[in-house]
Amino acid sequence: MTLDLLTALVAFAFVTVITPGPNNLMLMASGANFGFRRTVPHMLGVGLGFPGMVFLVGIGVMQVFDLWPASYAILKTLSVAYLLYLAWKIAHATPPREVAAEGRPLTFLQSVAFQWVNPKAWSMALSAITLYAASRDLAAVLWVVGIYVAVSVISTTGWTVLGQQMRRLLKSPARLRIFNWVMAALLVATLIPVLWPAQS
Repeated sequence: MTLDLLTALVAFAFVTVITPGPNNLMLMASGANFGFRRTVPHMLGVGLGFPGMVFLVGIGVMQVFDLWPASYAILKTLSVAYLLYLAWKIAHATPPREVAAEGRPLTFLQSVAFQWVNPKAWSMALSAITLYAASRDLAAVLWVVGIYVAVSVISTTGWTVLGQQMRRLLKSPARLRIFNWVMAALLVATLIPVLWPAQS
């Protein structure tokens, strides 16, 4: 991979992982509701699960859509349904004083599995492979995966810390409830480009 292409890949990966999307909004909500330490498994699930998805897409998962176009429609339907469910869960998250007894952040495996029904993750993975590993040879795919692992550390940490810092402002159950409803609404809003893609 040339230096110019590598630089472009780093910029592309950083912009795609740092911008608001389902993963980042959920990490911020988790940081606010559960704190940094309890959100670490969720962070690791995003930071390793998404690059793992990119790897599998790069070595052949894309071909499934080519061979069976209906599979993309099925995936899209499942993704929308699951994101709506997660938005409902965030909106009804447990207040801080009850978290220890009732609330639970996403586990590592839940977070890894979520990547496969995350519309933004699919869009990012397909775009990254198409643009920066078009040959789909193993070396190119591994470069894309490695860059995503690196930039994900910055993104997952940043969004979780942001949520954790906001926790100080959300000590009131009423404020936290409003925050959680806003996060849930924003999560639903991330479905707009999926359900109504821009017409070229």
